[in-house]
Amino acid sequence: MSIYKCPKGHESTESDFCSECGAKILGIPQQTIAKNAINIETCPDCSATHEPNSGDYCEICGYNFVTKAHGELAIAKTPKQEDKITQRQSSVPASPPLPVPPSPSTLQSPTAWQVVVTIDPSLRHPDSPEPPTDQAPIIFPLEKATNLIGRNSQVRAIHPEIALDFDDAVSHRHALLNRQADGTFTLRDIGSSNGTQFKNVELKPMVDIPLQDGDEFTLGHWTRVAIKAIRG
Repeated sequence: MSIYKCPKGHESTESDFCSECGAKILGIPQQTIAKNAINIETCPDCSATHEPNSGDYCEICGYNFVTKAHGELAIAKTPKQEDKITQRQSSVPASPPLPVPPSPSTLQSPTAWQVVVTIDPSLRHPDSPEPPTDQAPIIFPLEKATNLIGRNSQVRAIHPEIALDFDDAVSHRHALLNRQADGTFTLRDIGSSNGTQFKNVELKPMVDIPLQDGDEFTLGHWTRVAIKAIRG
């Protein structure tokens, strides 16, 4: 099997765009390797398997294989409510708030979650290929506690729960959607080559972002992902 060197240093099995990060490739194959030539490392913190060319971080615990730093996964902070303690200490007692009827969305907890993947041509970069014109929205149920977002690779035995094979700027192991104790999900970029954007902000690798029903994030050349709660 021919291997091509991508401008970012990855070894690609594809000659036009890097099979790892999607960057355009110029050159000729540098070497031929067998399928079993991939070295597998073991994370010293959580014992999870890790391929050297899949990023610097352990997908599970955040251990940095380059700096050897032990990773405590950060949780993005959400805006805090007003300080209720200050209100209690006020010399004038506040009137009790009037009861607010629950909204329809809070009457019933979600029974399941899913993501809806669509092509958004407005996300295309000048160097990106033209987006597919016949790609219908794809729905992926979030049935597992950990759901990998990426692209399938038979050689590397990578089979994501959310497979975005139509967008070659998506890394094979790009991001994770992790279920929390309260049933909601967090989004974590796991050191992808081209990054993940949430509310037009590039996510830092290995930082968990809490998601709510209807939240969207983008990745790859022109892929938009929305998370949806199913109530029934």
